[in-house]
Order: sequence, then structure tokens, then C-alpha cells
Amino acid sequence: MIGLISATAAGSAGCRRVASAWPGRTRVYEGPVGDAVRRAFAECEQLVCFLATGAVVRLVAPLLTDKTSDPGVVCVDEGGRFAVSLVGGHAGGANELAREVGDLLGAEPVVTTATDSVGLPGLDTLGYPVEGDVAGVSRAMLDGAPVVLAAELNWPLPPLRVVASGGEHTVRVTDRAVRPAEREVLLRPPSLVVGVGASKGAPADEVLALVEDSLRGAGLSVRSVAEFATVDAKRDEPGIVEAAARLGVPVVAHSASALAAVEVPNPSAAPLAAVGTPSVAEAAALVRGGELLVPKRKSAVRPAMATCAVVRRPARGRLAVVGLGPGARDLLTPRARDELRRASVLVGLDQYVDQIRDLLRPGTRVLESGLGAEEERARTAVAEARLGHAVALIGSGDAGVYAMASPALAEASDDIDVVGVPGVTAALAAGAILGAPLGHDHVSISLSDLHTPWEVIERRVRAAAGADLVVTFYNPRSRGRDWQLPKALALLAEHREPATPVGVVRNASRPDESSRVTTLAGLDPATVDMMTVVTVGNTATREIAGRMVTPRGYRWQEEPE
Repeated sequence: MIGLISATAAGSAGCRRVASAWPGRTRVYEGPVGDAVRRAFAECEQLVCFLATGAVVRLVAPLLTDKTSDPGVVCVDEGGRFAVSLVGGHAGGANELAREVGDLLGAEPVVTTATDSVGLPGLDTLGYPVEGDVAGVSRAMLDGAPVVLAAELNWPLPPLRVVASGGEHTVRVTDRAVRPAEREVLLRPPSLVVGVGASKGAPADEVLALVEDSLRGAGLSVRSVAEFATVDAKRDEPGIVEAAARLGVPVVAHSASALAAVEVPNPSAAPLAAVGTPSVAEAAALVRGGELLVPKRKSAVRPAMATCAVVRRPARGRLAVVGLGPGARDLLTPRARDELRRASVLVGLDQYVDQIRDLLRPGTRVLESGLGAEEERARTAVAEARLGHAVALIGSGDAGVYAMASPALAEASDDIDVVGVPGVTAALAAGAILGAPLGHDHVSISLSDLHTPWEVIERRVRAAAGADLVVTFYNPRSRGRDWQLPKALALLAEHREPATPVGVVRNASRPDESSRVTTLAGLDPATVDMMTVVTVGNTATREIAGRMVTPRGYRWQEEPE
């Protein structure tokens, strides 16, 4: 919950705006400001104070105890110009909250945390439990000193500005129950799956004691447990649910038939009779693959009411296929920006890399190549993800439209996590410039026969012409392909009047953007190149005040006289 506090009319207005936008996340505190801040500090995870930073410093200073548990505090000035991350920038989430509040109110987020200021991810912001000398190792990274990455498990981390050897400071990625050495930080990846079986009414204390004892005996850290896994019939077993909640992990249930198909070292007739599978703990832990580290164990109490097994799941790399939009920076989505900053490896066409190079974090490894190497880039991105890296594969527009998603996903299997990040397509960008040509059913067709035989392209153009669809042509004409566009226009002309509106947009959304509206008979294909998108209207499309408009209904609505 986010506590909202104000002292003036302007501050109250800001409180109301935030509360209205985030009704389920916020609570407005009334009354004297000092009392309101103290109550909110005790009851909320974060605070937004529409007060001067000096006043808030004096109010919260006596309340601060530990940066790992104190709420994050953001201050917004009287004029609503700045959202200042004051306390708990990382652990309390104040840095991100300042950015959110800034976006909402049109205020400038002010973040002074050292790592954020230079674009490095904070070690305590990676989403993994962290132990050890966070401040010292972070300072070494900021100072440019060599920091060694000792990855016992290949986990998809963002760029951390680390080296393979030769440094006095270390970031160790491990799920083993070890203590951090001097000048070392331990990152705990969610690598362990605990399979759990329990009799009806098994106490949570018994389940939890068994799990913790099993992990301790195997030298594994409880902080790397990702989930409890069990059979469907035990999904809501109170002892399992409560034990998982105490560790802060979810309960994931699988069908008895799925578990029965898993080969395990210790099958038993008892669970087969009770829930339909010869193994619960081992099978549930192994059902998605991995290495069995702790075979089935029973709790020490008698009669034993719980069993567990522990599996280290395979490290899974992450591939984000990111659409950069048509080129303008303000048409790059926030989600795309986040993925670019999250990636430790970026793969892309050199000219697209140049567009967003300034958004990458220090230490990002860039693998770029020239035109015509799409399949090679896709293979490279998938291979890097299979090594356990966080990879971003970039393309223009939407990565799934005539871009990199298709070859990448054809290459990828289920051994990596794949995330698609949509982008603004060339057809959409051009349509917005032209007016509303895509107001009804439409189709996009690439006229490049480098990957698709012309016979297939022609069949699709004929089908679109006969179906009276608005058509957007990608890759319409190049120096080596100068006859395809005239041929496609001739096919459309068999079904449409010569005066049918045609929109031509070159370099949509870029500084040298140009556009015009002409007609099917008036378009000169020689004025079109590979940087151009050509949109041909249907029989209902009209030119109105220089803009292309296709009506939403099947019938054109005549203007009233």
C-alpha cells in the first residue's frame, strides 16, 4: 500500500490525482502532517509526501531503522514539478515509484542513487535475494574496479560490468548454503524446486521443518527455493499452503497423470492408491526436468505426515524479441526500453543498434551485423540465450511483423524463456500520417520475392483485391526489384477505380519523413523505394481534406446536406 500525505490545497490535489489513478494501491492520510506521516510509515510499504524534502527528512528521520525494511519515500514539490526519491531507493522501491509518480503527474523524477545515476543496475534490485558486501561491491563497480562474476549457475542477469578474473571483489551466483566472503556478494537465483507430499491434516510446522532440514543437509540455501510442487489433489492442503507462504514461494500443482509419467527412483504404492500417482514429492519436483539433489525424504516425526524432494531446475536463458517501432524515439514503448536495459546481450542489425545504443546499460555486449543476415542473427540470439544470458533481439516496427520474431522462434525450443515485446508497425505509423486508411479490414503484403516466390505473392494480392481489403505494401520496390509494385497495382486495378486513394509514406516518424496521397492511376512506382510504405484504399476509401479515410462500416456514410 502507498500512503499519500499532503499539507496544502495544491498537495491535496496531487493526492487526489494519484489516489484516483491507483485506487487499489493507495490510501490518503488525513489530519496533522506529523501524525499522518508516522501512521503511514508504520502501515504502508511506500509513501508519497506532497511536502518539502526538508520537512519530510525531519519527520521520517526518527522513524528509520533499516534500509532493507523501511518504506520507500517519495517527495513531490508544491508545484508538482519534481518527484524526489528520498528514502529506500532500491529496497523500498522509491526510485521506481518516483518514475511512476513522475509519469502520472508530468513531474521530473529525481533519483540520486549512485548506480541508477550512471545506468548500472543495483545489486539489490535484480529481483534475487542478495547477501554480503552490497555497498562495497557496488562501489567497486561504480569506480570501474574489476569485479569478478563467479557464476556457479548461468542465470539471465542484466549487464553488471564484471570480469572473469583478476578482481578483489566478487559477485557469486549460487544456490549453495555458503556465507559470503569478504568483498563478496551472493546472488541467490530461484533454482530449486521442492516437491512436497503430505497426508491430510499435516501440520505446516512439520512440512517446513522437513524442507529446511532437507535443504540444510544438502548444503542448499532456502533463499533459492522457487516453488513448492505437488499433486493437484494437494493443491489446497493447509499445511503445504502455509509452509510455502512462510517461505514466500508459490505452490504449483500438477495432475496425477503427469506425475505418474515421470520416472523416479523411489516410487510407492501408498500415493498411487491415495492420489493416483506412485510418486508425489520426487515426480512433482522433476516433472519439468532438472537434477535430483535430494531424493524423497520423510519427516522425522512419527507417524510421518510429509515427504519432500529437491531438484535443481535447469538454468533458463531469456530471449526478448523487441520491436523498436518505426524509428522515432517517442514511439519506442516503455516495455521495449525496459527490455533493452535488462539485456546483457543485444543482437541486431547495425543501423537499428545505432538507434538505441544510448539506452543500453554499461557492460551490455552488442552483437551487430549488416543487412541480409537475419537468420544468422536469430541463431546467434538463441544460442546466447541457451548459454543462460538475458538476450534482446531487436527489429524495427513490431518484431513479429516481417521482422526477427519468426526466424528466432523457429530456431528456439522450450529450453529458453521467450518474451515478445510489441512495437508500432510501419503500417500503423504510415496510417496515422495518412489519416485513417486502416479504418476497416486490411492486409499487409510484402512484395519482396527474396523469401517468398512471386507466384505466392501474386495469389495473395489477387485475393486481397477480390476481397476489397485495404492493402499496405511493405518492401515495395528496390533497385533490383522494380517490376513487382507495378504488377501488384495492376492486379488491384482490376477490382478498383483509377481514382482509388493511395497513400505513400517514406521514413515514417523519422526526421526526413515525407508523405503524399495520390490515386491508383496517378502513382508513379519510380518514386517508391524500400524505405516507403504504400497503402492502397478499398472501394469505400475516400480522400477528405487531403487525408485518406476508410469508413468503419461497410456502407459509406454520406455527409448530410
